Amino acid sequence: QVQLVESGGGLVQAGGSLRLSCTASGRTFSSNAMGWFRQAPGKEREIVAAISWNGGTTHYTDSVKGRFTISRDNAKSMVYLQMVSLKPEDTAVYYCAAREGRLVATTFYAYSYWGQGTQVTVSS
Repeated sequence: QVQLVESGGGLVQAGGSLRLSCTASGRTFSSNAMGWFRQAPGKEREIVAAISWNGGTTHYTDSVKGRFTISRDNAKSMVYLQMVSLKPEDTAVYYCAAREGRLVATTFYAYSYWGQGTQVTVSS
């Protein structure tokens, strides 16, 4: 089992920045690939970014490329999502997720463990 807790969400103006953090506890974190997903009202949960077990491979959805950066610190059991140049369409609940495998995955079903989510609201 892996327990995940997100933090760092909030209200920010368009063009602003936020850094989301995800704290993992439980079984060995360093062997899990991790992902950040988001879900806006009335929309499906979508992948935002993912990172392999050692940080060697990352994936970003097209809409956030060049603006968001995913990273991890296995020594601290932490995953981060640095978000800059935020847009109103980035408004959503952001979820941290862990999967059993070491490699990046982009589908919802590939992840077994989820945090409770943190709200990000970007005002225009």
